[in-house]
Amino acid sequence: MYQHIMVPLDGSELAECVLPHVESIATGCNVTSVTLVMAVPPLHMYGGAETRISPEEREHLEKDSVGVATTYLEEKARLLRDKGVMVETTVLFGNVLEQLVEYTKNNSVDLIIIATHGRSGVSRLFLGSVAERLFRQAPVPVLMVRAPGSEHDD
Repeated sequence: MYQHIMVPLDGSELAECVLPHVESIATGCNVTSVTLVMAVPPLHMYGGAETRISPEEREHLEKDSVGVATTYLEEKARLLRDKGVMVETTVLFGNVLEQLVEYTKNNSVDLIIIATHGRSGVSRLFLGSVAERLFRQAPVPVLMVRAPGSEHDD
């Protein structure tokens, strides 16, 4: 049924709670491709600090962030590969939500698996949720996995 699963990660243990689910679905459904993705947003500094760093330094810092993301994703991909899952990694750069939706549209993704904090009420209103916004905007099904210890976990 599913051929290409996209798994957005952000470097947190919370986001990684989806990996056992990805493994089960990928092996149980004979998925041909899983892509672990991380979207790295452009560097934003507050308090006028942006004017104090050169464009070259900014570019260097952003490239470093992409390098860290690449290393992280490869580490997580190796864990899935060791269990027989066909995994690729991709680092996206730009607005997180826009990049994830665009990647989904352009790469034949037919399922997204993402972790959620399970926030509600005021905390969700102020903190927002990439998972929730992705759920609303993605052109394919989104499986949201509630992380252990999230707000509504008993």
